[in-house]
Amino acid sequence: MRSLFPRLLVCFHGYMSAFALETRSIGAEFYFEYIPDPLQWSAARNLCDEHSGSLATVSSPVEKEELSIFLRSLSVSQPVWIATVMTHTSASETLVLEFTGRSNRKNARLLHKFHSMDSVTICTRLRFDRNIFGFATIFSYSVQSYINEFQLRANLIPGKPVQLALLVHGTHGPYQETFHHDDSWHSVCVSWSQNGGRWELFTDGLLVSRGDDLSNSDSIGPDGLFIIGQEQDTFGGSFKKDESFSGSVAELHIWDRVLNSSEIDIMEKKCSPISSGLVFKWSEAALEIETSITKLWRDKPCQGNFTVFEAFLWKSLVDSNSLHNGTISLEVVHSSRSREDCGIFDPVSRKLDLDKCDSLRGSVCQLKGLPHGLNLPKTTFFTRLSEDPQAKLVVEQMNVNKFWEVLTMLHPEILLRISPSDVLYLSQKIEMDLSPLGGTHFVKGDATEVMLSIATNYVKMSSLLLEPHVAAHWMGSTEDGVSVGPFTVIRSIDRLSEALADVLFAEQRGFTLSTKNIDVFLKWQNLSEEICSQVFKTSDSGSGQDELLIPDTELQRITTLGYDEVMFVHTHYSHLNELLSVSREPQTQQDITKRTPPRHLASGVISAAVRVASKAQSVPVAVQYTLSSSNLVEYSHRASPLCAFWNFSLMHNNTSGWSSDGCSVIFASSRATSCRCNHTTNFAVLMNYLDPQWSPEEELILTKLTFIGSGASLCALVVTLMLFTVLDIPKSDRTSIHKNLFISLICAQVILLCSGSAIHNKVACTLVAALLHLFFMAAFSWMLVEGLLLWSKVVAVNLSEERHMKYYYLIGWGLPVLIVTITLASASGKYSADGYCWLSVQNGVIWGFAGPVIFIIMVNILVMTRVLMITISTAKRRSIMLAMGASPVEQAYEQIRAAVKAVLVLLPILGLTWLFGVLVPFSIVMAYIFILLNSLQ
Repeated sequence: MRSLFPRLLVCFHGYMSAFALETRSIGAEFYFEYIPDPLQWSAARNLCDEHSGSLATVSSPVEKEELSIFLRSLSVSQPVWIATVMTHTSASETLVLEFTGRSNRKNARLLHKFHSMDSVTICTRLRFDRNIFGFATIFSYSVQSYINEFQLRANLIPGKPVQLALLVHGTHGPYQETFHHDDSWHSVCVSWSQNGGRWELFTDGLLVSRGDDLSNSDSIGPDGLFIIGQEQDTFGGSFKKDESFSGSVAELHIWDRVLNSSEIDIMEKKCSPISSGLVFKWSEAALEIETSITKLWRDKPCQGNFTVFEAFLWKSLVDSNSLHNGTISLEVVHSSRSREDCGIFDPVSRKLDLDKCDSLRGSVCQLKGLPHGLNLPKTTFFTRLSEDPQAKLVVEQMNVNKFWEVLTMLHPEILLRISPSDVLYLSQKIEMDLSPLGGTHFVKGDATEVMLSIATNYVKMSSLLLEPHVAAHWMGSTEDGVSVGPFTVIRSIDRLSEALADVLFAEQRGFTLSTKNIDVFLKWQNLSEEICSQVFKTSDSGSGQDELLIPDTELQRITTLGYDEVMFVHTHYSHLNELLSVSREPQTQQDITKRTPPRHLASGVISAAVRVASKAQSVPVAVQYTLSSSNLVEYSHRASPLCAFWNFSLMHNNTSGWSSDGCSVIFASSRATSCRCNHTTNFAVLMNYLDPQWSPEEELILTKLTFIGSGASLCALVVTLMLFTVLDIPKSDRTSIHKNLFISLICAQVILLCSGSAIHNKVACTLVAALLHLFFMAAFSWMLVEGLLLWSKVVAVNLSEERHMKYYYLIGWGLPVLIVTITLASASGKYSADGYCWLSVQNGVIWGFAGPVIFIIMVNILVMTRVLMITISTAKRRSIMLAMGASPVEQAYEQIRAAVKAVLVLLPILGLTWLFGVLVPFSIVMAYIFILLNSLQ
């Protein structure tokens, strides 16, 4: 929908003469828009279509009077183009998405959290672009574990009917010929069931084809992304232009069961979805629509809205290429009249008449709702807002700019009534108001100033929303389950800044705005004249150290790509850490289940973008940023800074949006943290409560000691294993267990020493992490076997080991393989950590190692305690027998010596030195002790 401004001069649709847009409401459902440019009737109709409306209709004396008053108020006395009488029923209208031409951008995403489904039915109404051929993806559903989870694809061949095929779990079903490849609307329903892999395809209410055994191994996975118009080569992205959809989509509904043929026939006749099992119902609020897609409101394109005669005329109009997105009944009326005569309305006489369609006249459009999206939601907040005198006047005048200005001056009592749904509506509305402006050629002057004013007012309003006492009222979920938080507002500001940058680029202008919580800075720069590092410093005195730097080397790289003129876009959110300390975003049940380490936002949030407006895209660059973290001293030594950014793509999975991919700490102190990232987005510094806080010098010392100790341990293990192999040592269960323990430790140490070379390759790093996990887990499993053997020899001396050795092998090697396999399968692609090849701490994968290790250590402590008691008791009896005349002190010394000897032998062989590893986060001394003791193992 285009935002309309009173007396806004624009160049539109190739008509270079400027025209004024005047609007007036005609009730709760429609409003008029007058276009004074002299146009032919068909051009006027197309122009109204571009405004998501139609030529005005007059179906009653009241409407004649309203239209006459509207035109005379504008001093219009000449007849204007209108449509003829049209009976309109608002309940029959639906949202229609127009995908014009192939594109790797156009898509609509369902804002719905899907659960696992054993059966599914998806119905929609389609109209294919008759000029597009080849493969096309109508919709695609992907999950993290399987990209091609569920798709409906089309194959468009010249001269042949449209072919449709279903794809489930990556298995492609056969293409089936359905309806003619024309401009007509058609209904399509597909169903699938895990029971036998049975699938069915219906078009226009009739069964076209069915089959069995289409990937019945698993159900449709949960928490996926459902995208209309594009195939997903990666989770939620990597769209292909050549396989995109071109045409129109409406009325897409989803059920978690299989609908039978009679139910589909009923839906086709009644033109409404069946409620039983319905999990997603078509509505604009339930969709995230890419801004280049045209949104129209039209009568539902289904058979229930046609008479037999109307259906015949519809087909005739399509075949003659005379239909241009008009409503059905409007086009039906015009089909019966001469092509040379079209409807006009005389505002003076209030009479309807006909005139030659190629005549040049002004025209009146009729649009749905209040203009510019001022048809406000019926929530408590907007109800109170409409009662405000200033706001009521703005709504009546239909002034978009004033609407945002009023929101910045609301009474605090009204602002505290805002809900998650209200904030979501406002964030979507600003994109609707500004997105079309960025791509339209404006006459310089007023239009740009209006856009700057809207942007200024929206940022000021957003600053009010980010006040902690206000945010506490709207942070949460809408009734539809959509999560709304601070980054909902931040995302809208990001898009607003990009749209504003594209407009200011043409005038080589900049823009600066500072509010209590938000700073926005836009700067035009010609890189061919000067290349130097760009530094963005915030205006907040309390964040004096907050800054972001784009190195000159990155700017030189941009010029080599052919971009000489760019816009630098920076934003800073100074007090977001105070807001998120009240309500961490997002804190989902999935985070708790995965035992995600607690993290705290310890700084402001800063962002950067290098915008190439001529291409309407941002160029990725590496940046360095420094953020104040003065409250770092309040945290214990168990916390350490973590450079991170907010990843918006993770929000669709209901997981934490913070990610540290591509970011690293280059300096950290008690007052500030400096980071380096290889991309641009919203950056911050987090406190990770489980990671130890060590200085870079201490990290370097510990790393060197680890490699020295591991090298020494490796040499000793190899020599020991050779001695066991070469020397004629009697074979026994004990020596077999020792050899297996040596082998697992040797493999683990070798991989550990070589792991540094795999850090920069994600696949290799994951493989190294898995092997380290396997062999260290095997080492601990054999340590458990050592404990079990020791128990059987010392405590239960009457047991025979021959019949237990096969179980020891199962524990020593089978248990590690099982643990690693389960951990890999449940890690969801985030098995290894960022920056080193070991298990990830951020998402709790580390517990796949730490949990079993702690259990084994506890068991072996019990074994050692029992063995130690027996050893001391034996030493006591032995000292009494061998030294009858010895003093009590000498006897006690003999017992202590025996106990110490037993402890020194049992600690490394039972893996009890790893107990110090659990205490490492609490003290660096424990880290040194841990490295030293494990070097002796």
